[in-house]
Amino acid sequence: MLGFFVSIKKVRLKLIVFLLILNLPNSDFFAQDTYSEPEDGYRMWLRYEKVKDNDLFQNYRNDIKGVLVSSTSFIMNSVREELNIGLSGLLDNQVEWKSKVDADGVLVIGTPENSKIIQSLNFESKLKLLGDDGYIIETIRINGHRAIVVAANHDLGLLYGTFGFLKLLQTNRSINDLNIVSKPKIQCRVVNHWDNANRSVERGYAGISLWDWGTLPNFKDPRYTDYARLNASIGINGTVINNVNAESCFITPYYLERIAALADLFRPYGIKVYLSINFNSPQQLGRLNTSDPMDQEVQMWWQEKVKEIYSYIPDFGGFLVKADSEGQPGPNTYGRTHAEGANMLAKALKPYDGIVMWRAFVYGNHQKDRIREAYDEFVPLDGQFDENVIVQIKKGPLDFMPHEPFSPLFGALSKTNTMIEFQVTQEYLGNGYHLVYKGPMYSDILQSDTYAKGKGTTVGHILEGKVFNNSLTGMAGVINPGNVRNWTAHPFVQSSWYAFGRLAWDFTENTTELAEEWIRLTFSNDADVVEKIKLMMMLSAHAAVNYREPLGLTHIGTGNHYGPAPWSVRSRNFHQANEQGIGFDRTETGSNAIAQYKPQLKNKYSNPKSTPDDLLLWFHHLPWSYQMHSGKTLWETLVRKYYQGVDEVERMQNSWNDLKGKIDINRFNHVKALLEIQKRDALQWRNACVLYFQSLSKMPIPKDLETPPYSLDYYKKLEKQIPVPFLKP
Repeated sequence: MLGFFVSIKKVRLKLIVFLLILNLPNSDFFAQDTYSEPEDGYRMWLRYEKVKDNDLFQNYRNDIKGVLVSSTSFIMNSVREELNIGLSGLLDNQVEWKSKVDADGVLVIGTPENSKIIQSLNFESKLKLLGDDGYIIETIRINGHRAIVVAANHDLGLLYGTFGFLKLLQTNRSINDLNIVSKPKIQCRVVNHWDNANRSVERGYAGISLWDWGTLPNFKDPRYTDYARLNASIGINGTVINNVNAESCFITPYYLERIAALADLFRPYGIKVYLSINFNSPQQLGRLNTSDPMDQEVQMWWQEKVKEIYSYIPDFGGFLVKADSEGQPGPNTYGRTHAEGANMLAKALKPYDGIVMWRAFVYGNHQKDRIREAYDEFVPLDGQFDENVIVQIKKGPLDFMPHEPFSPLFGALSKTNTMIEFQVTQEYLGNGYHLVYKGPMYSDILQSDTYAKGKGTTVGHILEGKVFNNSLTGMAGVINPGNVRNWTAHPFVQSSWYAFGRLAWDFTENTTELAEEWIRLTFSNDADVVEKIKLMMMLSAHAAVNYREPLGLTHIGTGNHYGPAPWSVRSRNFHQANEQGIGFDRTETGSNAIAQYKPQLKNKYSNPKSTPDDLLLWFHHLPWSYQMHSGKTLWETLVRKYYQGVDEVERMQNSWNDLKGKIDINRFNHVKALLEIQKRDALQWRNACVLYFQSLSKMPIPKDLETPPYSLDYYKKLEKQIPVPFLKP
């Protein structure tokens, strides 16, 4: 009898819960129940979820009934593994491996060398233009049967083609009549880690370093392979695994043994390992009296060290070097040039086909305007660097500022290999807390016209190598993955990593389309989800600049670059605000940094009337009352930009909140909370900057805008009270 009453109570309880749920159609219960497993962001853009559209699902199942892969190389094993993971997830069945095309619906993957079928299809005219990395995806008939072919000259091209094909399925594209030809425009598509030996990550914001030196080489964390998969899927072919502020220990046998284990895991995905080196390593490790690059003993030391590195890693990529900058040692210490330092290392690497990526980020205290220094130091060296040296130039002349013009070194080094350096990690853009899609920021620089050889000579064209017939081309991105489960802390930092890789492959890609692609891969193919998130992403870059440093202002942040500090000595050096006006005069009456650009741009930027508003205060110091193109004063325009930035964050919040129930609850709540933090921070930036600049301009805030709730002193004190999300080790 007792059991009967207990059963009745259980039924009543279940009924009550069910009735409650019926009255909560927008509850988190439904959002969570929509997904079979909780999402944690680990898979990033390689989720391979089952295709939800039933008609499309059946079409895909009919068009891909089997897979034929002939070769068994280590890269082709990666192809097989990715197809197995991808197709079994997307199509909800095990892959049937074929030995011949005997029916419709076979996916054929191969090169003319390893596949007789591909050899018979006469793709030679297409393939000869694609190099090792390019690929073809084509719908075709083989032996009377309808098939899909992924063809390339090299196994690596097939790997990229495989990822390209799986992306079509993930984004719900038609595969009925495919005719895709793709090849990279850039040779060295490299990610840079700023990881230290103690596993701290400079400007990382996503936990400690991926690389667990204590367990390597014995334990090879599966995360390392997934890291390689993620990078290869967007065309990345190199990784610099340690900080440019380099420790010499990374080229000792202890670390080389462990790095070799990583290289073994990355090799099947076409990714080479590079190392940042400390220029004083001969003294620190070899106990030499000098690290002078012209010293014969130093040269021999490096030759032996390079030989040792290649004994551990036969396909080692080469060195990345930060020299004579921010306290790092370099050839200038010995009265030598950057070219002499780089060439010494290049000669040691050349017998092994290794390269030197020599950073052009240099500055000291001998100039009033540090943005001049890279140009002034490197342009006189043009033509003096060896052919296996490539000068790595930050995207702008100052740093990784939210908005600045392109570095004038692009187009000025006509006899030197050059590559660009972007930052994916959000050093100046809210660290791991703010939503900022950097794709449009990258594209703005890549599409900037340098006028190096007349109109239309964009930064992207120079990087491609065709303008100056460069032997080496490259693009580097400073990424921030750590040991947090979703790799990047903020889920949307993943989108900038994705965009960087895709633009390194083809800098002409449309970043709005890349945003949509990433959304479909990472979140959903639902039209409402795609449109609302795309709106947020494309708005985010404008918002980030507006509530931080509008109209060309820079370096207003605190020492850790997180919060606002327009009153600091460093910030005042850059914004030059006083009672008369604001902005840095870089024209002939100021630092004359404007002279580093080609005449077409120099003339344009010399006049504030022809200078775009978004770069106005980068090039000019103007009165607060200066009349803008809009007819408003500079002061009012500046203030309204700050307020616009906060409004744009609110729009992002509203768009995200509208997606409740359409995004898995874990990531929905995570991003919702982060957007609340971003709104809080945007208000602090806006209020602190407006009040500080008002203390100088003595001009009122427009009446239709709300007055900041606290005094300037409050925000000055707040700077010292907020926990710092990053401390440099």
